[in-house]
Amino acid sequence: MTVVAISPESLKSSLAAALGDKVKSLHMAFGEVTVAVDAADYLAVMQALRDAAGCQFEQLVDLCGVDYSTYRDGAWEGARYGVVVHLLSVSLNQRVRVRVFCPEDDFPLVASVTPLWNSASWYEREAFDLYGIVFEGHEDLRRILTDYGFIGHPFRKDFPMTGHVEMRYDPELRRVVYEPVSIELRENTPRIIREDNYGGLKH
Repeated sequence: MTVVAISPESLKSSLAAALGDKVKSLHMAFGEVTVAVDAADYLAVMQALRDAAGCQFEQLVDLCGVDYSTYRDGAWEGARYGVVVHLLSVSLNQRVRVRVFCPEDDFPLVASVTPLWNSASWYEREAFDLYGIVFEGHEDLRRILTDYGFIGHPFRKDFPMTGHVEMRYDPELRRVVYEPVSIELRENTPRIIREDNYGGLKH
């Protein structure tokens, strides 16, 4: 095990050598390295990151979906949905972030990495539940946070704040029932009230 963390510059060079032309971009900021890859190369890249000498990322510590549709106040022109993964190498004391975009916005799809790290299973289910991203090859891709009858994917930027339906327990039917949303969406503007001498100011 390496006691001292690998420098980001050295890690960037190791990743470039191990992944070759499968790397779409290698970016370093705030002492962290981010690798962007195409969806077609995603699974092969992830396997190389786990197995290649100089990489040895044994642990997947986080995976999440992202909806970029309102990124940079709508100036984003790339694919709408992406998946971001954080990997950790305990043996080499290094970390890397991997980003992949789904080729189709209407049916966001990328490969599942559960065959490589079984810890990805519930993370991928969460991304499917909240963003509707489908992970091809996942053996149990079903909702994990919302109810089984939930409509839509609540972390998508176009999902209504009120949701599509509301749920309550009906004592007569003795079960949970779904009904149309009864609340109206409204925008509240906070009112700030300060004392005349707030902050030591004199008027």
